[in-house]
Amino acid sequence: MKKLLAVFTFLITLGQIHSQENLPTDYLSKEFHKGRREAFRALMPANSVAVIFSYPERVFSKDVSYNYHQNPDMYYLTGYKEPDAVLVLFKEEQGTEKYTEVLFVRERNAAREMWTGRRLGIEGAKSKLGFTKVYNGSDFQGFTIDFKKFDKIIYDQFQTSIAVSTHEDNLYLLVQSFKTKAGITKENSESVDLFNKITNSLREIKTPEELVLMRKTVKLSCVAHNEVMKAVGPDMSENEADGIHAYVHRHYGSEGEGYPPIVGAGANGCILHYGENNATKIDNQLLLMDVGSEYHGYSADVTRTIPANGKFTEEQKAIYQIVYEAQEEVFKICKEGTPIQDLNKKASEVVAAGLIKLGIITDPKDARIYYPHGCSHFLGLDVHDKGNYMGTLKENMILTVEPGIYIPANSKCDKKWWNIGVRIEDDILMLKDSYENLSAESPRKWQDIEALAKQKSTFNDMKFPKI
Repeated sequence: MKKLLAVFTFLITLGQIHSQENLPTDYLSKEFHKGRREAFRALMPANSVAVIFSYPERVFSKDVSYNYHQNPDMYYLTGYKEPDAVLVLFKEEQGTEKYTEVLFVRERNAAREMWTGRRLGIEGAKSKLGFTKVYNGSDFQGFTIDFKKFDKIIYDQFQTSIAVSTHEDNLYLLVQSFKTKAGITKENSESVDLFNKITNSLREIKTPEELVLMRKTVKLSCVAHNEVMKAVGPDMSENEADGIHAYVHRHYGSEGEGYPPIVGAGANGCILHYGENNATKIDNQLLLMDVGSEYHGYSADVTRTIPANGKFTEEQKAIYQIVYEAQEEVFKICKEGTPIQDLNKKASEVVAAGLIKLGIITDPKDARIYYPHGCSHFLGLDVHDKGNYMGTLKENMILTVEPGIYIPANSKCDKKWWNIGVRIEDDILMLKDSYENLSAESPRKWQDIEALAKQKSTFNDMKFPKI
């Protein structure tokens, strides 16, 4: 019986190894991740150590978890995409082996992998990720690291929703073991601030390898927006429009969306982070779609606002044009050296002037009633990516430019403006003396949107049985 079980386990393992061959070939390279670790180490102070944990798994329903999403910092530094892991980086070489990094990963387990998916394990982390010193998570507790000898211990805020578990390679025990080894009773704000200072500095500037993925995730998001522009009609539901985005994303190999899609018609478009997407008919209203794909960890963030019947009303057009002009004015200052805060300042000025001209407000300060959010945020591994918002624009930063105007019902203005919500959002790569609009393939001008709406979509011909 034991021999049969051993053979069965061996066959499972062989099958798992074989089935891993048919995978995308454009993931970030192990050389990229190694280079990011070296860049991180270069910013560490003398005699310091950094500890980075994976994110915990999240419960979806009872004993079912959400699809796992790695801590972007862990992924950035390692390429490892599994839970229950910890990376330790040293500023100086350690021990007689002269090592500067150690990775602890989930242990291979054929029975578990049959149920919950493949694991890299120690050998996989060495061959695929390029690490030389790798151990199972269960080895972390007994691994000799005298954290107290270091002048600085660098780590991020601890996750607050880690499931308590006695399993030896569980994230909970990894964190508890680290706290015990380092003598940590509560988070040290200086340690967390230093961690964020380093990762903000690194992640706000995109490398050439990252730009390849960013261009792809933004481009395929534009294709999805364009397809909805062609397919949309008054009888379409918000959820169906959402579904077109999802299908197009996955058709091009995206793993999903970088954030919960916002697909809101009419009054729903005036809710900044509307997420229900459940109106059964868009009707003859504006449809605001804030949807971006996530491709190999990198998120796009594109918003387009379109008329469901293919033609803007005069009121919709007037509001839309203010937002468009705000974007255009912000684009003019998108280049290295511009203070990041100036982007929002410029957008607010244009929006305020436009609303005053239409008689919707009389005081520029009241523009915040209808434009209550900022104009720009960093974009990358997180949709709201890491970066220094008090700094200046630098070459190869990617930020959104997303002014908007939202006028819900019962606002203190002529009711002809009620339930008009407009946001236009593009993903902008900063250059030395200019910028590149990565999402330019999806039209922004109202004339171009109306023209595209006249074209036929592949989805128009799809027929499903009535239920």
